[in-house]
Amino acid sequence: MAPTTTKQWTVTGKDKGFDGLELKEAPIPQVGDNDVLVKLHAASLNYRDLIIPKGMYPFATNFPVVPSSDGAGKVVEVGSKVTKWKKGDKVVTLFNQGHQFGPVDFSSSVTGLGGVLDGALRQYAVFNETGLVRSPGNLNHIEASTLPCAALTSWNALYGLKPLKPGEWVLVQGTGGVSIFALQFAKAAGAKVISTTSSAEKAETLKKLGADHVINYRENPNWGETAKKLTPGGEGVHHILEVGGQGTVEQSLKAIKFEGIISVIGFLGGAKSQASVLDTLTHICTARGVYVGSKQLMEDMIAAIEANDIHPVVDKEVFDFEKTKEAYSYMWDQKHFGKLVIKIE
Repeated sequence: MAPTTTKQWTVTGKDKGFDGLELKEAPIPQVGDNDVLVKLHAASLNYRDLIIPKGMYPFATNFPVVPSSDGAGKVVEVGSKVTKWKKGDKVVTLFNQGHQFGPVDFSSSVTGLGGVLDGALRQYAVFNETGLVRSPGNLNHIEASTLPCAALTSWNALYGLKPLKPGEWVLVQGTGGVSIFALQFAKAAGAKVISTTSSAEKAETLKKLGADHVINYRENPNWGETAKKLTPGGEGVHHILEVGGQGTVEQSLKAIKFEGIISVIGFLGGAKSQASVLDTLTHICTARGVYVGSKQLMEDMIAAIEANDIHPVVDKEVFDFEKTKEAYSYMWDQKHFGKLVIKIE
């Protein structure tokens, strides 16, 4: 017999910061004909989760909301018309519940878990059967919970518009979730990877993960030109995952190859950049905003994760469900390396 209530975290608004996070007991919704009840075992945090309660998130939100787009768990009950899942199946959440295939459109962009729709920081959740994806067979719940946002975003950056080819060059910035996944996916595809970081310790870890070159951007503020010189003939890199925003876009433009793609994913350094859209003409490149990805792309990504036995890089600190606020602060203070995960009992 499935339970009738669940413990869940709730973001109550965008004006209280992390103090607006509350742990409550809530009723579990009725499982409809096309719905699935999932016992969630882990949820992972993204930068998005930190800025929603701070009122800094530029996309749709609806308060109060259960946070986190990224959950992994097991099916415990299915509706009478469900055909995709059965009890016991291991699943992960789909970030935008309505984005099933093809390019994102406005209607699917406002179906994000943890922003508009209740997310994964709860013990039990009811989803439409189309809002879940099969969990990779080679990953446990903690690892699988890192896939719906950061992993899929990096996969979309590398494969969504102009698919990465073996031997091409990829530049990733820093050691956050998106950048680490992009490094792993690019190496699995036979690409060359340049990583940027600010510390010698992180540089060693990036090399262990397969980075061909690591540039310390604190010691080398003009890292864009340095990266370009590392490529054959000094022509530049094919793909850049731009997560910094202000202060890094200009360097990305210096590093990009003619006809290369700069995938704009985040703005950790601030949202105001001196670069303009006209720079795409002078550098003959494409700058593309990436908003996670479709279920179809996610299924492709999971097939690659299984085929190459890729394991997400999870921070050494895995937080208990009751210590979710501490997890938010830990990540906000940038103490993490890779993905930060909260386990749910």
